[in-house]
Amino acid sequence: MKAAVYYETGLPDVFKYEDVADPECSPGSVVIDVKAISIEGGDVLNRAGGEMPKTPHIVGYQCAGIVREAGSAVTDREVGQAVVAVMPFGSHAERVAVAAMQTFPVPEGMDLAQAACVPIAYGTAHDCLFEFGRLQAGESVLIHAGAGGVGLAGIQLAKQAGATVLSTASSDERLERLKEFGLDHGINYREGDWVSKVKAASGGGVDLVVDSVGTTLQGSIDATKYKGRVVVVGNAGRAEERLVDPAKLSEMNRSLTGVFFGGALMLEPMRGRPLVEQLISDVGSGKLRVAIDRTYSLSDAAEAHRYIESRQAFGRVVMTP
Repeated sequence: MKAAVYYETGLPDVFKYEDVADPECSPGSVVIDVKAISIEGGDVLNRAGGEMPKTPHIVGYQCAGIVREAGSAVTDREVGQAVVAVMPFGSHAERVAVAAMQTFPVPEGMDLAQAACVPIAYGTAHDCLFEFGRLQAGESVLIHAGAGGVGLAGIQLAKQAGATVLSTASSDERLERLKEFGLDHGINYREGDWVSKVKAASGGGVDLVVDSVGTTLQGSIDATKYKGRVVVVGNAGRAEERLVDPAKLSEMNRSLTGVFFGGALMLEPMRGRPLVEQLISDVGSGKLRVAIDRTYSLSDAAEAHRYIESRQAFGRVVMTP
């Protein structure tokens, strides 16, 4: 099979489109013919400088496709079934082998490219807002990087929950587009003091901030009101150090929480898995939306990663083998 591989981490140009061995199907796993690959933020960070379990390495942790083969111990998946799969690595390929429990059924008729974008981004947004952010109707929330995968999911989920939604983005054009997803107040972080703008728009500070950027963390804390909550997820800004002044938390009884949705899938499967299945269903029914900015061929993985790193994308970037 073909795959986008690399032999060392670095810029997108490290990708090579090569023949690699077909994945093997163990008793508890399924082999999937990949139809759509959602490039996640972690994929880009790992390619730039993450761990390489083997060489050549196939990066990527989320894709959708059709089950090609099911292991002898698998009872809840069948050949020909459409599924979304999450995995530690390996999605940037024509086929993947994953544990059956790491797959989620795709409703009949749902677009596989849409489905491929759901589990991690939408599950992460949901956990940040509700499981750990404790967002309630009538509260206000600031969601950084609103035009990204987690951002777009979070804006929709927060608005549907009855919250006032604020978000940051790099241009007025992006902020205007976010209004159709439920944005109430947009903050162009390139223009002036965004913390002051958040406070002005929210009447003194928001109840909750979802921070996926990292370099904005201290500002996120400052942007909350008394008993404000800040949830940290990811490090899109590639901050080498994220220094926080504990006094800024204590003086206003604020709280700071880190979120990794993979933990919910691994350690709380009875909660995490049904959540993902519901979110996939909600996208399939149109209750939630996925915005796909561009679709590339798997052979153009370097160009796809380069486009993501240009920070021009609005929503997701997808590849097809």
